[in-house]
Amino acid sequence: MRFSTVPRITCLVSEHDDLSVLTRLAELGVDGFQVRSKAYDARRLIELTRTVIAAVRPVGATVIVNDRVDVAIAAGADGAHLGSGDLPVAVARSLAPGLLLGATCRSLADVETAAAEGADYAGVGPVFATTSKAGLPEPLGTTGLRSVVGRLPVIAIGGITASGAADVFAAGAAGVAVIGGIWHPPDPVVAAEELLAAIG
Repeated sequence: MRFSTVPRITCLVSEHDDLSVLTRLAELGVDGFQVRSKAYDARRLIELTRTVIAAVRPVGATVIVNDRVDVAIAAGADGAHLGSGDLPVAVARSLAPGLLLGATCRSLADVETAAAEGADYAGVGPVFATTSKAGLPEPLGTTGLRSVVGRLPVIAIGGITASGAADVFAAGAAGVAVIGGIWHPPDPVVAAEELLAAIG
């Protein structure tokens, strides 16, 4: 496991976001970017991923692809994040032993399974209420988050903003993944600056 490679702040990026600010976000200290598109086919997703890589890798940020190990490999990304309906972590690890692999987890049992299958980190959430994704279970809160840390580095997701980020790290998270906390405010760069300032 390469725990040192798990980003502290991951910004999720879709085709709807302002890609022109990605380099600036990386320069500020956003050290991870997760490319996620539910609408793009493989070819367009590879193109989007390569665009993100070109914008942030020269600054030293990590780029992973949501759901698609094949796209991550084809685009030259650093890793992939896998949900419960995606390729199993153990299969992904056998296909791409060098990729940073994350797994969506909701409980300590999920985290332990992900660790046994070869995941590098657990994406745990939603921690707080969020409108970025429909059909999610009730928020875990920081107490629920604290109950799953320890087995793998945990990247917390769900409703993460500057106001709650410090509490998430205090609960034991190794990192946070942010969507609305960066993209919903009028100025994503200012939102990222506030988030970074909040966690020190």
